[in-house]
Formats: sequence, structure tokens, C-alpha cells
Amino acid sequence: MILLVGLGNPTPDSENNRHNIGFKIIDCINKKFGLSKQKPKFKGLLTTGNVADQKVYAIKPLTFMNNSGICIRELIEYFKIDVEDVIVFHDDLDIEFGKIKAKIGGSDAGHNGIASIDKFIGKDYSRVRIGIGKPKDKMEVGDFVLQNFDDDEMLRLEKITTNIIESISILMNKKLDLFSSTVNNK
Repeated sequence: MILLVGLGNPTPDSENNRHNIGFKIIDCINKKFGLSKQKPKFKGLLTTGNVADQKVYAIKPLTFMNNSGICIRELIEYFKIDVEDVIVFHDDLDIEFGKIKAKIGGSDAGHNGIASIDKFIGKDYSRVRIGIGKPKDKMEVGDFVLQNFDDDEMLRLEKITTNIIESISILMNKKLDLFSSTVNNK
């Protein structure tokens, strides 16, 4: 059993923020694989079904980014999911826009959602870091991640999401380096 987590903030005005890229990935996975209707459970919006012949739970925490770990801990304790079977999709400022890097553990690099997850479940889960780039001007990082994607970025985001979904079986089998290179080379 695999838990797929998309990080973001649950307010309607946050929907197209750079910080909500994890929510967008989960929405696309739900649609592509026909997962169940989203239900509010475990302080998040939960869906279930099968992806790449594996039983999955997919959740978008409603605890806001900075408290994402609370939701995830409740869910993995209830369903007895191993931390190693958790895959988190999130934005990353330190990666060029559109590039993907998957890894296990590591530093939170100032990402409050990742810091919260590390605090509540440890670091032995997989992370799919989706590059959003850095602000081009002197904009504060906090303002940048809460800014909406522009039209060009939204088009590119559709391609990124498609590449992730087309390669998801590699990710589910925890071949993280192969997943990253496959997605980035499409």
C-alpha cells in the first residue's frame, strides 16, 4: 500500500499558487486513475484506488502547508502504512522550473511543509521535488511561492504533470533516480 501526498494550501485563492503544485499533481492522479471521490478524512481530502497495479491512498492535507505532518501521521498510523511507502509531491525553489528530482530524506531546505512531515514521521519517505525556480527580482521567497503560476508556466505544468503520470509506475517501484531521469528527458 502506497500513500501519495500532495502539499499545498486549501484556500480557493491558493489553487494556482506555486506552493500548491503538490495538490495539482494529486488532482491529476485522481482523475487519470479514477480514484474515489475526495472525502474529508484525517485532516485532509482523501482518495483511494489503484495506480500502477498497487493499492494507493492519495491525500491533500487541509492543515495548511506548515502543518502537513499532522495529517500524514494520523493517516499512516490508522492504515498502518510504513513511512518508506509514503511519496510526497512538493514545490522546490532550488530546482529550475519544470525539472524533477526524486529522493529519500534529506534537508527540508527551508520548506515548512517538509519540515512538518519530518517532525511527525521522520525522513524515510520519498520526495518528488518539482522545480518552481527562484524569483527573478528581489521578491521575497514567501511572496513568490504564494504567487500564481503565469499562463506560460501553467501550460508547462500540464506537460510536467503528464510526464509524472506516464512514469508513475517507476516511482511506485521506488526507482527514484530512474523516475527523475525519465520524467526530465521526456
